[in-house]
Amino acid sequence: MIPGFFFAATPHIHFGAGKRSQLCSIIRTYGHQVLLVTGGASFDKSSLCQGLLDELENQFDIHRVSISGEPSPQQVDDTVAEYSAVPPDCVVAIGGGSPVDAAKAIAGLLPSGDSVMEYLEGVGNDKTYTGPSTPFIALPTTAGTGGETSKNAVLSIIGENGFKKSFRHEQLVARHIILDPELTLSCPARVTAACGMDAFTQLLESYLSRNASPMTDALALNGMQKVARSLPEAVTNGSSLPARSDMLYASSVSGLTLANAGLGSVHGLASPIGAFFPIPHGEVCGSLLFEATRLNIEAMQSREPDNIGLFKYAEAGRIMSSDHSIDDKTARHGLLTLLERWTSDFDMPLLSAYNVRDTDIPKLVANASSGSMKSNPIALTNEETRALIQSRL
Repeated sequence: MIPGFFFAATPHIHFGAGKRSQLCSIIRTYGHQVLLVTGGASFDKSSLCQGLLDELENQFDIHRVSISGEPSPQQVDDTVAEYSAVPPDCVVAIGGGSPVDAAKAIAGLLPSGDSVMEYLEGVGNDKTYTGPSTPFIALPTTAGTGGETSKNAVLSIIGENGFKKSFRHEQLVARHIILDPELTLSCPARVTAACGMDAFTQLLESYLSRNASPMTDALALNGMQKVARSLPEAVTNGSSLPARSDMLYASSVSGLTLANAGLGSVHGLASPIGAFFPIPHGEVCGSLLFEATRLNIEAMQSREPDNIGLFKYAEAGRIMSSDHSIDDKTARHGLLTLLERWTSDFDMPLLSAYNVRDTDIPKLVANASSGSMKSNPIALTNEETRALIQSRL
C-alpha cells in the first residue's frame, strides 16, 4: 500500500527551446509595469538575454535590478523600499539562482513593504508571512538550484558571522516558469559543472531523504537519468541543445523534489560553509558529494544494514549506469566511482581553496542545517560530520 504523503502545488511550467517568446503574452495578463531582476555581467553578455530585454522594453515599462553574487537581505530590502510605494504589476527574474531567489523575496514583500528580516528563518523576527505576493515569473539561465520551482528564497550574509537562510512560503512560488534551454547556452563550462553537480546532489539527496515519497522518488530518478546522460556533454560541449535541455529539466525537477522531500548532509553543511566562506554553492555540493555518499553508505552498512537507503543508493547506481541488471553492491560501487570521477573531471575544488581550515570544522559542524541533517538517510555522528569536512580540505 502506498503510504500517505503531501506534494505542494506546482506553477505553470512552459518548457522548450524558444519558449521565452511567451513571456510578453504572460506579462500582459498582469499589466504594464514590470520589475525585472537579472544577473549582472552574465545577463549583459548574453545576446539572447539582450534580445529579450529589447523586446520587453519595447512593450512594457521596465525597471531593472541587477543581482551579482549571493543575494543579501539588504539588497532585497533596498529594492522593496524603492518600489513598494508604486509597486509593479509583476516581477520577472531572468538569470541564475541568485536573481531568481532575490526576485522571489522581492515579489513577496512589495505589497507590504516589510523587511525580509521579519520573516527570515532562524535569524529573523519570527513574523508570520500571510502574503499577498506580487505575481512572479521566472526564466532560469543556469541549470543548478532549481529555485524557480521552490517556495523558498535563500538569502545570505557571507563572513565570520554570516548566515544562509530562507524566506519560505507557498505564496512565493512563481506563477509561471519559462524553461528555455537556449537561455543556458552561454553558461560557462565551470559554472555548468558546478550547477550540474548541485542539481544532481539535490536529486540524489531528496531521493535518499527520510521524507521522500513515491512521487518525489519518481521525479528524482527521472531527473538523475537526464543528468547521467547529459551533464558531461553540457560541460564539454556547451552548444549541445539536447544536453542543455536535459540539464535544465533535471534542475527544475530537483527544485520540486527538494521542496517536497528535503535534502541531506551535503546541503546541511553547504549552508554554513557558504555563509562563512565565499564559495559558490554548486562548488560546495560538488566538492562534498562523493565523500558524503561514501560515508552514508558505510555508516548504513555498519549500523543499519536494513536501511532502505542502501537499496536506494543501488537504484541510483543502476540509473546512472543505465544497467538495471547489476546487483546492489556493484551498483553502489559504480555510483561512487562515477561521483569520484566527476569530482575530478569537473575540477570540484577542495574547501581549503576558499580558506576553510581545520580550526573551522567545529563551527561548521555546530551550524550545520538541522533540517537537512535530520532528513539524511542515516543520522551522522559529529565525528563523522567532522571527518566529512576534513576529507575535502
